[in-house]
Amino acid sequence: MDALQQGANALFILLGGIMVLAMHAGFAFLELGTVRKKNQVNALIKILVDFSVSTIVYFLVGYGVAYGTHFFVGAEQLAEKNGYELVKFFFLLTFAAAIPAIISGGIAERAKFWPQLIATAVIVGLVYPFFEGIAWNGHFGIQAWIEATTGASFHDFAGSVVVHAVGGWIALPAVILLGARSNRYRKDGGMSAHPPSSIPFLALGAWILCIGWFGFNVMSAQTLDKISGLVAVNSLMAMVGGTLAALLAGKNDPGFVHNGPLAGLVAVCAGSDVMHPIGALGVGAIAGGLFVWMFTLTQNRWKIDDVLGVWPLHGLCGTWGGIAAGIFGQHALGGLGGVSFMAQLIGTAMGVGWALLGGFVVYGVLRTTIGIRLTQEEEYDGADLTTHRISATPDREVSW
Repeated sequence: MDALQQGANALFILLGGIMVLAMHAGFAFLELGTVRKKNQVNALIKILVDFSVSTIVYFLVGYGVAYGTHFFVGAEQLAEKNGYELVKFFFLLTFAAAIPAIISGGIAERAKFWPQLIATAVIVGLVYPFFEGIAWNGHFGIQAWIEATTGASFHDFAGSVVVHAVGGWIALPAVILLGARSNRYRKDGGMSAHPPSSIPFLALGAWILCIGWFGFNVMSAQTLDKISGLVAVNSLMAMVGGTLAALLAGKNDPGFVHNGPLAGLVAVCAGSDVMHPIGALGVGAIAGGLFVWMFTLTQNRWKIDDVLGVWPLHGLCGTWGGIAAGIFGQHALGGLGGVSFMAQLIGTAMGVGWALLGGFVVYGVLRTTIGIRLTQEEEYDGADLTTHRISATPDREVSW
């Protein structure tokens, strides 16, 4: 029976890893459909290569930073318990690799390719797993201190803060340090619109992400005996709440409609295991409205050229999700309890502060040393031709 249980657990978390791996195709197509046609190839290649770099760095360094273990032992030892520890690494890697995938959408259309890979290595190897270890592995006694102070530890079941808020708040300094795309904000005070290049591809990316998210959230239980249908239904309710709120707040705009469910799902990750489904619906709806409002504000008034709106979507909605777990997880609002509003506030603030610091340090050093932005001519030609020497839809055959 133990062998069967071990095999079932390994299969369970492996399927979760595969579902979250599929989400990276969603990141790729969401970015591809949003950027202009001259940057579509770059969007696809960035996500795949970022994932590859993330895998190597997280295997060699990041997983050890977060969980204090390593894989520098014989394969016989690694294969114990049906290789559960290995597939657990695979599952958590897909979370870690989401950080550069999130950042990619914010810095699209004007960031250099190779410096971003260096940033990916540092972020996935050190910046992200440092906070991951604090939140999910009790490092430095910080969770114990929060519990002693507030009566509960910081609760983030599937990463509203650990993954999404951290990714979004790292992206904000990167976007600011890069500056806006050329001619996005003109000297006469006007603003050049860059509408999505392909609504169908944008929608495809959103749908892939939505489907994979049920692996992201449900499989965060990590063993079969801890699986919860509550997590699945809460994810569903937050998804539709975010969709409908974005539809109304965004006045039928398809870009907002397809990012709305993602906002809801980002927000529900932290408390999806403790909220009532009606509470999850409310959390998702607030996140959908928050995304539309803050995306419009950052783009139009603050002139922060965050191409996919990753700071409002992941940074702010992830922050809201961390705090919301301490509100809607309470018994008084139909939740399971065991959470503290103050614990959520402290843990969320720590995640945001660490991400901001990490973002400014990593991208600040890269900008000062090797540069992080394409030249004006390269940006005009597009990252596809500049970096990859081919467009998404070549107009003619080329003889060599």
